[in-house]
Amino acid sequence: MFHNERYYSGLSLPTSDHLFPLGNGDYTVNKQVNTTSQTIYSSFRSHADTATKPTASQPQIPISRLRRVLTLSALSLTFTSLGFLLATAPAIAALVALANAPSDHDSLSKFLPTDEHAAEVDAYIQNHPLTKSLRANPDYKESRPHLRMVEPHKSHSLTAGTLLGPGKITVPPLVFVNEGKELMSISYLGTDLCGHVGIIHGGLLATLLDEGLARCSFAALPNKIGVTAQLTVNYRKPAPAGRFMVLRAELVKVEGRKAWVKGNISLLGEGTKMGDVLVEAEGLFVEPKYAKVSNGEV
Repeated sequence: MFHNERYYSGLSLPTSDHLFPLGNGDYTVNKQVNTTSQTIYSSFRSHADTATKPTASQPQIPISRLRRVLTLSALSLTFTSLGFLLATAPAIAALVALANAPSDHDSLSKFLPTDEHAAEVDAYIQNHPLTKSLRANPDYKESRPHLRMVEPHKSHSLTAGTLLGPGKITVPPLVFVNEGKELMSISYLGTDLCGHVGIIHGGLLATLLDEGLARCSFAALPNKIGVTAQLTVNYRKPAPAGRFMVLRAELVKVEGRKAWVKGNISLLGEGTKMGDVLVEAEGLFVEPKYAKVSNGEV
């Protein structure tokens, strides 16, 4: 049992005046024990102080919530913008190509018949009474829109590429437009466009109406471009292959970016009168939002 003890932080340490008996009856002070105890105590206090006090080498780094929010917002905006550009890139490229395309007037001289039959078909259309009547009317502009399309877009186009040529749409349709009111298109549909034998495929007639009605709507829309939102087709009579056809489209109503158009395809008559109506259609066409981008607007 130690006597004359002092207590430090729960440790009982002997003082330098604690005496231990020797074998000869004398007493001596155990200074080595005292020194060792003080060393242990000093080491313990130094470790405790170090653990409880922050040092200069361990700075506190605050986490900024605002910085994280701004970073995530910036990344979201960046990837959203990239996604929009990738999605609309083909349409924007087509619009840019159209802006650099030949004019309506230039398109009239770009067709060169590749065979005798195509030359005969083209001559018949050029000299037909309906063509001469429309050409003489100053309200109508004449063109061949399919010849305004430039490569490489033309080779990937259904009506200006794939369906155009001998046995199909033999010559590029001749189109007359009274802007904001009416469109007339004269063409020849060959014998390689049939569903049933000798009968033009109904899907082709719907395609021609879709394109013709849409083109009629362009002048009435703010940026002169529209895409099909709805198309209703009613077939009246079988359309015989190897005949001249007339597509007529009429603008019905316009509301902002929306245009309603109706029209039909009929046989080309002998004079200015139309032949039998083969198919009728009504459509809704909407100007896409990317049309503003193509015109330099944001």
